[in-house]
Amino acid sequence: MKALLIAESRQGKLLPGSYETLAFAEKIGAEAAMFLVGSESDMPHFDGRLYLAESADVGEYNPEETLRLLLEVIDKESPQLIVLSHSSYGWDLAPRIALALQVGQISEVVDYQGDAMVVPACNSKLRRVVQAQSEVTVVTLQAGAFSLVDEPTGVPTVEKLSAQAETKVEFIGYEEAEEGGVDLSKAEVIVSAGRGIGKPENLAIVEALAKVLGGEYGASRPVVDSDWAEHSRQVGTTGQTVAPKLYIACGISGAIQHLAGMKKSEFIVAINTDRDAPIGEVADVLVVADLKQFLPALTARLEE
Repeated sequence: MKALLIAESRQGKLLPGSYETLAFAEKIGAEAAMFLVGSESDMPHFDGRLYLAESADVGEYNPEETLRLLLEVIDKESPQLIVLSHSSYGWDLAPRIALALQVGQISEVVDYQGDAMVVPACNSKLRRVVQAQSEVTVVTLQAGAFSLVDEPTGVPTVEKLSAQAETKVEFIGYEEAEEGGVDLSKAEVIVSAGRGIGKPENLAIVEALAKVLGGEYGASRPVVDSDWAEHSRQVGTTGQTVAPKLYIACGISGAIQHLAGMKKSEFIVAINTDRDAPIGEVADVLVVADLKQFLPALTARLEE
């Protein structure tokens, strides 16, 4: 099987998610080539063919010209899979590719089984196994679902692509999101609440533990969606990505989207009544207990 991986660059800097496409290719045993609109000064490390178009010529993001260049590369490589990150870049570009090729698209892939893709369903509470009927499939990968075992190495064989001088799209610039609420990315200790806290009143015992540890409290998406905590405290792909020295997950099962936002924490403690919860796979310590009993006891001991 051959896969064409589409890397991402922003302002001349390669985005880390580009390596997740490479990890996916390694997992499925695919022969991989990579496409990048970026800069020769910051290229991905891997042993393979890299089709490179300079962003200075194409534009920071020009979907029309990027698609034209991609179709040239697809014609040369004849891949069975075209793989992108499930990011704003991928959301926009993937359906353009699928439409142009008249092929199937599978979005937000979190795993691979045989010849089929695994995707979340029912707000990530369930998973579906799906397979496209077309010979070529466009795939977007959920952030954090695939990671390289080792640091990326190697030097690609670069094939330069030439951009057209005229386009209908002009890139104006980036607009930063308004800052508000707490910045969890700066916290050294985070205690996060998940659906397992049961009711909004129990958020107080999570906040109390965070306070005695000199940290901040965070929350999973279900807690934020239920309006139990403000969005600025959400950890995950749709919230903040954090890497504190200590992360305590309280009643959090461990959906891919949440794990992607906190798995780089130095030390992870998970408190859950389910000893088989996915969060246990990344936790350094798994406490199998009722958090409504355990957290107040732990907080009281720490206060002593």
